[in-house]
Amino acid sequence: MPHPRAQFVLFDGFDPLDAIAPYEVLSAGRDFLGGALDIEFVSAEGPRNVLSGTPGITLTATATLDPTTSGYVVVPGAAGPVDGDPDEIDAIPVLLSRFAASAAAPLLRECLDNVAVTVATVCGGSLGMAMAGLLKGRTATTHILGVELLAAAGVTAVRARVVDDGDLITAGGVTSGLDLGLYLLERDFGPRIAHAVEELFEYERRGTPWKNTGLATTGAAR
Repeated sequence: MPHPRAQFVLFDGFDPLDAIAPYEVLSAGRDFLGGALDIEFVSAEGPRNVLSGTPGITLTATATLDPTTSGYVVVPGAAGPVDGDPDEIDAIPVLLSRFAASAAAPLLRECLDNVAVTVATVCGGSLGMAMAGLLKGRTATTHILGVELLAAAGVTAVRARVVDDGDLITAGGVTSGLDLGLYLLERDFGPRIAHAVEELFEYERRGTPWKNTGLATTGAAR
């Protein structure tokens, strides 16, 4: 029986830490699991070298994003200036808008429709998916600078380090990719695996992951 697969979706201008942080966490988890998780960088366009938004950093996608494969599909955000003339500067909103209009959008829609796939995002990854109309009615988080835009796209935006909306797990700012990876390991493989990776990385997961369970707050903003 094939192992579940973690597909990390690369696109032009992606934020390298958004991708690398959870990739390393899941890679370490795979070692503690005896190899029972396949991990790969992919793109909607197939195998290619993908230039990140951080100068000098390029990662290689070795396959095409496959929405039929069970496991995780991890979507990073973009790196670059926060704003600027869109005709002159590839600012983050421009990069995410291009991603939302790319061939990745219909593939990610298929991923969300596949009950065997958990889609996870880091930082602006959720915002890019929301721009593509994929997250309307869902609950998610993103970088603090994008929360209002996320809400404007019809998403219930929650300020939390990690938000668990079932088959959609989203994380906040760039370093929360570590927390995302550890949360996925704990949720799906148990706390001992996640704890072993925490010890290896000398990093403790921060915050309480938000889930739509338990008692709701009364009279206070989320």
